[in-house]
Amino acid sequence: MTVAIRLGVALVGTIGFALSYDALRQMAVAIHVRGVLTYAFPLVIDGFIAIGVAALLILRTAPWRSRLYVWALVGLATVTSIWANALHAIRLNQQARTAGLHLDDITVGALSAIAPLALAGAVHLDLVIRRHPTPRAHEAAATTSQTVRDSHNGRHSAEPPVRSADETSLPKKVRCSPDVAERANVAEAAVKVPQAPRPLAKEGGHERDATFDELLAIARTAPLGRGDRASRRNIEAAIRAAGYRIGKDRLTQIKDHVQAELDQAARRRQHEPDKEPVGAH
Repeated sequence: MTVAIRLGVALVGTIGFALSYDALRQMAVAIHVRGVLTYAFPLVIDGFIAIGVAALLILRTAPWRSRLYVWALVGLATVTSIWANALHAIRLNQQARTAGLHLDDITVGALSAIAPLALAGAVHLDLVIRRHPTPRAHEAAATTSQTVRDSHNGRHSAEPPVRSADETSLPKKVRCSPDVAERANVAEAAVKVPQAPRPLAKEGGHERDATFDELLAIARTAPLGRGDRASRRNIEAAIRAAGYRIGKDRLTQIKDHVQAELDQAARRRQHEPDKEPVGAH
């Protein structure tokens, strides 16, 4: 079903591009564009519309000023294409002398605007379909991601640390030194962060917005990076796997907040009085 829809969208976009291309090429001849350059003139306008629509989807989480700038460019290119198509149709309609059906200039101009609008709409629909697969494909991808994440966490939690012969031969009191115990407690506290309830994967194939507290709860469940520090990449992967979208600025805030919690837990454990292991005497 998805393949048939994508083929239909591609067909509509191709027809709209061909109709608009023909009108814009004749307009290029009318404004005295020379030779083979008349074939490139339509690509400047309609091609920019397609590129601009793709840029809008890519920059959907960018700051509003950047998106407003792209929207202005796409809107200007679309209005230019519609105006050129309408002007071309109206001028030909005024010069035509036919005995059959003859439409007024407003109707001809409005109908001629369908081609560039169909082109822009087809490009947008195709990109949306590509970015948001069917629910079945999304569930399969989510299951695979969850399996890999579970196996990763299970490997690190189930495998005991390998001790060398020298470490095994050390007395029990030496092996349980305060520094080693503090580092182990910090790592254990990071692993035992309460798991946040997983929301539904996505609503209708679209990523959803979330509050800062919801994103922070998910970020606490992400695996730590090098040196037992918060990993920006792992946090972003966990949030997107949960079905939420997040921008770069918000991601930086979440990552810094998680790292601050880890640092605070480490400092708190360093200030706790050293407790002698049971059975040391």
